Amino acid sequence: MLCGRKCRLFTRSLWEEVSPLYKKLHALVRKKLKEMYPGKIPADGTIPAHLLGNMWAQSWGNIYNNVSQGSILDVTPEMKKQNWDVKRMFTTSEDFFKSLGLDPMTEIFWNKSMVTKPSDRKVVCHASAWDFATPHDFRIKMCTDVNMEDLFTVHHEMGHIVYFMQYFDQHPLFREGANEGFHEAIGDLMSLSVSTPSHLKMLGLLKNDSIDAVDFQLLTALEKVAFLPFGYLLDKWRWALFTGETPMDQMNRKFWEYRIKYQGVSPPVKRSEKDFDPGAKYHVPANVPYLRYFVSFIIQFQFHEHLCKESGELDSGKKLHECDIYGKEKAGQILRKGLSLGSSKVWQDVFEIMAGTRQMSASSIKKYFEPLEKWLDDQVQGETIGWDNAKVEDYMESGSEVLHTSMFLVLSLVSTVMFAWRALQP
Repeated sequence: MLCGRKCRLFTRSLWEEVSPLYKKLHALVRKKLKEMYPGKIPADGTIPAHLLGNMWAQSWGNIYNNVSQGSILDVTPEMKKQNWDVKRMFTTSEDFFKSLGLDPMTEIFWNKSMVTKPSDRKVVCHASAWDFATPHDFRIKMCTDVNMEDLFTVHHEMGHIVYFMQYFDQHPLFREGANEGFHEAIGDLMSLSVSTPSHLKMLGLLKNDSIDAVDFQLLTALEKVAFLPFGYLLDKWRWALFTGETPMDQMNRKFWEYRIKYQGVSPPVKRSEKDFDPGAKYHVPANVPYLRYFVSFIIQFQFHEHLCKESGELDSGKKLHECDIYGKEKAGQILRKGLSLGSSKVWQDVFEIMAGTRQMSASSIKKYFEPLEKWLDDQVQGETIGWDNAKVEDYMESGSEVLHTSMFLVLSLVSTVMFAWRALQP
């Protein structure tokens, strides 16, 4: 995503809106990890990145069991007990979109999508949705397992397919999201409804009301809120490199400076310019812009709030985090109107249809997590909020060799060559 000065100032303002919530979540997780690992958490307030359940510490859902207050939201055992299979996961997702009055998946989709890992060849299992630019040919590639996480992922990927289908009648130049954040936002938008305890209960996967609202919101926050600083800082690091603000012999130092400053995480061992840690993130050597994900995690909540309001889901006193748009054809009409435009209109016009406003804002994500934030305020009393004393110097080796200045370009070239080679394989 290209981002000029105004864009950078605006994204910074978005981050500043959500950072207080992130810091409270960080304080809770740090408190729980201190209890698990006495004396192992740095005194400067940062969390060692390798304790957060994800290689980049961008998603903390894998430590949910360690920080929840008791009731665990996980319907995987029930799915297996009921003998759910991959086909049922996909038909359940299709039913969600059909309930909104949107089109079902095409025959080609069902015949040619790869939804399980093949046994006769190696494949890239990372879930993705594909538009083959020919009538009715849209597919998902995914090595699906029968579990709750993949159930949500199926809905996410099918959200991309629905977007492809809606704007297919546009000129080929306009067959894309209104801006780079829209596609990811639409995929995640569906998961905000599907993951609610009420929807899981409707599917017969949650047998009682024992799931506390706070635990449900906590799981969502460990995925959605925990991601925000990483989504913001990765392209900020790239911009500083491209403009020359960051010297080529300080690339790794600047990366960890930003990770400490924005994420409040620290490396488990000292780093140097012999390391190139950002290169471990696929999007860096592959030259894929990353700000789109930060934007999508903000605007999906704006879309969610608008659809919930317009479909009457909030009229009965429901909170935003309780909203489920399943069966709400009014929500489907709004989606169809906005998605069918592709990029044929300026993104603000499409955004107004989808969000009821022309302005991106963090107000909806903050409203969604209001109950959790109140709970966090109680839980982190007496804890230091933030990590103001953390310094990157404490985590960098002094006098180390520098990474060769061409490594960044080499990694990009290698990635391009590998992609081309794979594309040429029969």
